[in-house]
Amino acid sequence: MSTHFYTASSLDGFIATTDHSLHWLLHQDIDEAGPMHYSAFIDGIGALAMGASTYEWVLAHDDGPWPYAQPTWVFTHRDLPVRGEADIRFVQGDIRPVHAAMTQAAKGKDVWLVGGGELVGAFADAGLLDEVWVQFAPVTLGAGSPLLPRALDLELMEVARNRSFLCGRYRVRGPLPPAGR
Repeated sequence: MSTHFYTASSLDGFIATTDHSLHWLLHQDIDEAGPMHYSAFIDGIGALAMGASTYEWVLAHDDGPWPYAQPTWVFTHRDLPVRGEADIRFVQGDIRPVHAAMTQAAKGKDVWLVGGGELVGAFADAGLLDEVWVQFAPVTLGAGSPLLPRALDLELMEVARNRSFLCGRYRVRGPLPPAGR
């Protein structure tokens, strides 16, 4: 069982614009049966975590049923609506007990940290982030929400091209050592 951050990024390292838009991503050319695509990734996922902004974005931009069959933990300090019969659990505070509950609910499958970057950073700070998967889109944004606002040492495990995307899968070694080491 591993905990993954699977996401897309602009070439200059942003996962969303300053106004939280993904318009830059949604028109890009990708092969849904291609390497490192979401459809193959999600099959191995047993539980998800996301921040409140990501959750609200999903609610606002997908008006069908909740798109995830897996139980989802949403880290928030606000009251948020639940769509339909979705298994959504609103939480706050220490991520360690939440991660333990997610791992148990995943029943041997992996955990996906959907976003955002600060939430994923908190998992990394606690040593609970195993892999980072990034699909780099051929676009720059100049500003926005950073990919992962932490200094981490990563090991490249896999690289692929999926039409317009450069895809990389990294193992998290830990925090980036201080300069001079």
